[in-house]
Amino acid sequence: MADRILLVLGTRPEAIKLAPVYRALQADERFEVLLAVTGQHRELLTDTLQALALTPDYDLALMRAGQSQFDLVGAMLPALGAVMASANPAWVVVQGDTATAFVGALAGYLRQTKVAHIEAGLRTGDKYGPFPEEVYRRLVADIADLHFAPTARAAQNLLTEGIPASQIHVTGNTAIDSLHWVLTHLPDALPEDLVSRVPDLLTQRFVLVTCHRRESFGQDMAEILRAVAELAARFPAVLFIFPVHPNPEVLQPAHALLGGLANVLLTTPLQYPGFAHLLSRSYLVMTDSGGIQEEAVELGKPTVVMRKVTERQEGVEAGTALLAGVDSATIVACVSELLGDRAAYERLAVRRNVYGDGTAASSIVETLAAQ
Repeated sequence: MADRILLVLGTRPEAIKLAPVYRALQADERFEVLLAVTGQHRELLTDTLQALALTPDYDLALMRAGQSQFDLVGAMLPALGAVMASANPAWVVVQGDTATAFVGALAGYLRQTKVAHIEAGLRTGDKYGPFPEEVYRRLVADIADLHFAPTARAAQNLLTEGIPASQIHVTGNTAIDSLHWVLTHLPDALPEDLVSRVPDLLTQRFVLVTCHRRESFGQDMAEILRAVAELAARFPAVLFIFPVHPNPEVLQPAHALLGGLANVLLTTPLQYPGFAHLLSRSYLVMTDSGGIQEEAVELGKPTVVMRKVTERQEGVEAGTALLAGVDSATIVACVSELLGDRAAYERLAVRRNVYGDGTAASSIVETLAAQ
């Protein structure tokens, strides 16, 4: 009899990173896979589910305008408890460090169902950076029965916290599986509206910018956006493409500070396949995202990380990512060197296989089967 596995996700990054696992479980007769979606994100998530052919068995649609973490966590627990009562899975699988991952793990624990955590062991050591993700992933670690660590460093973090070695499996990151799948299976996914707005996009040197983290809201966000504005003025021949997150804390200042600049292209959020292809064609990346650090390093794209701390230190140590912080002068200095000094650029523009080889999903499935 096939083991029933319940995957729980709520955000676009979770969908991207769980898609390879979902497909691998579907293709394996030893398992029956069900997918529960909380709707922690809605607009961004719906497009990603469609693009990656993920069909929820349970869609809780919990997102509400202006919701707080209190609202979200409070709504999720009874809703996921009801899903698990209906599905009665052998395993609950969560990914990453979102409210959905934490509450999914907690609901599984309260039902005394085994919990597996994908992308386990990432740490900054600062419980407010990133906020609230750092604490969510620590809490999931206390609950989970299996910990799928993407790197040896992540595994060591878990060992240091007292997680038994027998429960920890280093698999690589499923983000790399998903990136390769999209670039291989969806070769024509570059957004048509973007190509129409920038006819020479395939030959234009452009910087891809993303910024959305909660801890960046306010003054830090203003510093980051001022850095982009100054860089655009310094390098008028370089295009800066910025898919803007719909959160008003990002949307409003981005348009206020960058909206009138000729070589800054502000777009709505891109579907993941289109974004992956845009990333693969970029010259370099400026980001505060976690997952993009992994993808950019895999593609050999120099990456300026606009955060005070990162839980993905492997890319920094490998020499492909620079941790610039959120001071505008420092960000400008880092990016200016990469845009103006070819030798400095080429030192970073080397593909580093530090986050996996694209086989994380198959490793996860085999480990689940062995249980």
